[in-house]
Amino acid sequence: MLHGNHKIHRNWRKLGSGILLAAAIVLVCAVGAAKARQQELVKNLSDKIIRFHVLANSDSEEDQELKLKVRDAVGALMQPELAGVRDKEESRRIICGNLERIADRARKVVEEAGYDYPVTAAVCQVDFPEKTYGNYTFPAGEYEALKLTIGAGKGQNWWCVMYPNLCFFNSMYQVVDEEAEESLKRVLTGEEYRAVMEEGNYRVKFKWLSFFTKD
Repeated sequence: MLHGNHKIHRNWRKLGSGILLAAAIVLVCAVGAAKARQQELVKNLSDKIIRFHVLANSDSEEDQELKLKVRDAVGALMQPELAGVRDKEESRRIICGNLERIADRARKVVEEAGYDYPVTAAVCQVDFPEKTYGNYTFPAGEYEALKLTIGAGKGQNWWCVMYPNLCFFNSMYQVVDEEAEESLKRVLTGEEYRAVMEEGNYRVKFKWLSFFTKD
């Protein structure tokens, strides 16, 4: 009888191990699919949007305040230039055509604040962290961007989406208004738009899956 109970217990253990193994396989596949989905989303988004990246000279309070002043000045300069732009190529052309004006405006702000930091402006590929604007979350990845570097560029960065314009609709740079939402809907496919709207919740699910697949 004891032998029979031992056999039953062993069979249950095997069944339990099998269930755990199957669950682990499902989770690993889910994480792999999640990563593939995110990579595809980043590629699709990067083909359609241009972002805005400002690097402060350092993390000192003064340099961080200066970064925001430069951001606001460049935003005020470019908002009318980009008004009514209908595609990424036109947006890139306008931004590239105004690079010297952008750098000059930023340098003027720096000089008026009493600093002699150099400022560079370029349109290039930049690695961005995950970033949320209002209800929209853009996943981490490489995007084309207007990159402004102040001085050594060693301080905390500031990011936004320049095309379609999600940056310059309010002073807080956090609330996406109706006009910006319509621009985003026009640029992205329905699936991409929903993915950006859902990306925050999706990220939470992704982290939950990752927790159960750690070694």
